[in-house]
Amino acid sequence: MAEIFYDDDADLSVIQGKKVAVIGYGSQGHAHALNLRDSGVEVVVGLREGSSSWAKATEQGLKVAEIPEAVKDADVVMILTPDQVQRTVYAEQIAPNLKEGAALFFAHGFNIRYGYIEPDASHDICMVAPKGPGHTVRRQYEEGRGVPAIVAVENDASGEAWDLTLSYAKAMGATRAGAIKTTFTEETETDLFGEQTVLCGGVSQLITYGFETLVEAGYQPEIAYFEVLHELKLIVDLINEGGLTKQRWSISDTAEYGDYVSGERVITPEVKENMKAVLADIQDGTFAKRFIADQDAGAPEFMKLREEHESHPIEQTGRELREAFGWTDDDEDYTGTARR
Repeated sequence: MAEIFYDDDADLSVIQGKKVAVIGYGSQGHAHALNLRDSGVEVVVGLREGSSSWAKATEQGLKVAEIPEAVKDADVVMILTPDQVQRTVYAEQIAPNLKEGAALFFAHGFNIRYGYIEPDASHDICMVAPKGPGHTVRRQYEEGRGVPAIVAVENDASGEAWDLTLSYAKAMGATRAGAIKTTFTEETETDLFGEQTVLCGGVSQLITYGFETLVEAGYQPEIAYFEVLHELKLIVDLINEGGLTKQRWSISDTAEYGDYVSGERVITPEVKENMKAVLADIQDGTFAKRFIADQDAGAPEFMKLREEHESHPIEQTGRELREAFGWTDDDEDYTGTARR
């Protein structure tokens, strides 16, 4: 069984004795910075000059500086910029200003796993990756709870990297729920696999095919939307609470029987073979190279795919239904409209 750490396994005073630079102030950045601050840690947020997040972080009572300035006195540098820009930010603004013996922290192992960032061996390289969006990490912390996290140490230069990692996780509120020990490689490969085959790519494609099948058979798009997309949250919540068994216990006998007899007709053994191929691309770096190459070229493939999917009829149907029923989006950064 995986090793799980809780509050009693971590000493909060370790991170309280450090100055932490949080690089980036997006979904995860704001949660890390605010939770650390409220746990008694000295925090500075590192942002590029002209960042739209500068005013937001300042208004929330945080010290803000340009990235080189934030890094130069920091004992711990948590890098929370997007995967595709991390290597450039690290090479140009972090590495030249990194204090001797400073620890480097990440919330995802992508750039370390695939060698886009290669710090010298004198630095601790650690990971604290909350398994939830930033607003949930922050809200749970404020309510006295915590979101579980994945923790790892890639390089223990100081001999105390694990103590520091667990202390950081405790300051985030993660050890209230539990912090699971892993490695940078395991976290990166399983995270990418889960996103692509199940959580994002797999679910999105399954919903789209279900919608298309019903509409092409003559059913109303609005009814199709409710049946294959809207109600999914009800099912996912049950799975989250008690696994597949609770989900099946909670639904009707008709639905449960249909689960057993039709699930494997839709998700056939060939799908598992396709998943293995996706995993192979993740393990050998093929996916990472494709993603970074596209981003370096200005993201033409990424933008084309985004536009294609946002223009699908299911999205138009959803926008109209949400407006008709008065549903709102809680994320202040989400417009609810297709990006063009």
